Amino acid sequence: METILARTPQQIGNHIRRCRKKQKMSQTQLSKITGIPQSTISEVESAQRASRLDTVLALLAALGLELRISDRTTGTEADLEDLF
Repeated sequence: METILARTPQQIGNHIRRCRKKQKMSQTQLSKITGIPQSTISEVESAQRASRLDTVLALLAALGLELRISDRTTGTEADLEDLF
């Protein structure tokens, strides 16, 4: 099981997109599974606007993923710059 660190909506959306494509699933197929409109899935993946947590959780569940919360890791200033 791979663990991905995501601290921004963009990182979460990118990971959802990568996992969906890895499963060879289109946004339309994911929409049919979740009942979430394809346009909303596109917005989540591209972080175009704020997404509801229940929407993100439903997408994660449909892709066989889960959200885990842990203490924030610390790193060097260069590590933090890589996030932005």
